[in-house]
Amino acid sequence: MQNYISILLTSNDLGKRIDVFITEKISSLSRNRIKNLIKSENVMLDNLIIKEQSLKLKNEGIIKVKIPEPTQSYIVPIKMDLDILFEDKNLLVINKQAGIVVHPGAGNKNNTLVNGLLYHCENCLSDIGGVLRPGIVHRLDKMTSGLMLVAKDNETHQALSKQFLNRRISRKYICLVWKTLPHKNGEINKNIERSKYNRKKMVVCDSNRGKIAITNYKLINKFFFDTDLSISQYECKLLTGRTHQIRVHLNYMGCPLVGDKLYKKRIDLSRIPQSIKTSIKNLTLLERQLLHSKSISFYHPILKKEMSFESKNPEDYDNFINSLKKNKPLSH
Repeated sequence: MQNYISILLTSNDLGKRIDVFITEKISSLSRNRIKNLIKSENVMLDNLIIKEQSLKLKNEGIIKVKIPEPTQSYIVPIKMDLDILFEDKNLLVINKQAGIVVHPGAGNKNNTLVNGLLYHCENCLSDIGGVLRPGIVHRLDKMTSGLMLVAKDNETHQALSKQFLNRRISRKYICLVWKTLPHKNGEINKNIERSKYNRKKMVVCDSNRGKIAITNYKLINKFFFDTDLSISQYECKLLTGRTHQIRVHLNYMGCPLVGDKLYKKRIDLSRIPQSIKTSIKNLTLLERQLLHSKSISFYHPILKKEMSFESKNPEDYDNFINSLKKNKPLSH
């Protein structure tokens, strides 16, 4: 069955590239997926087929995106021990472990979350995201743990994607960072784009480039090793959902996540107790940033009601905090 998604093009959208515009409006489709849909003549503007992904939008109208019936997926369903907080015939709320890749890609063909979901749901997942991302409405980084929404049908998938786009879904994360932000509570409103020098990294950029990214933060606790060296625990609320958003924003503010190997600054570990120093080095070797998607709230599009879920802290996260308390650095 083919699906059509219609998008209203207004005067506020004129001048944008069509692939960028569609990416902004349909968060469940990646830029590369949209590029392939345009290339295969599945995108129309006022019933005219679009063939160039770089086309600049000049007139108001209706864009229609046709989602072809998926070809047979080569992804192998694999039995996994999934931590499921909620499930009905439309969606699941999953507590993803750190170390699990969400969907297959280069270098990760099997043992992804999608492999486990296909087995658990007996291949009954939404297909809007393409054959490699069945059911995936949004993602978490491989070494980030916590709550995710998974859609079993296309109606639910589209409705949840729209909620993400309209900032109707509330997501709160907890994390441990080096040093402390200037205020106990605040907002980081800085655009993000992919780095020109390292394609694996995202960077803060000028407001006329990249994508809008907004992170609210609240200080939970602070552990001092010295007057100018501390580890702080924050709760972060995403108002947008950009790649590596929390990691990029906090690193930009001079507070990289503990254990984050990709976004890190040089930290003098000589003033830190040996047991904590060892834990930090182990986390860095595992490339495990101490970031956890703690809670999620959304409107169930089929049941027509608000739903909220909260997960337990992962074991490695609590173990690290306990090691901080055990060594008794000054806490505020």
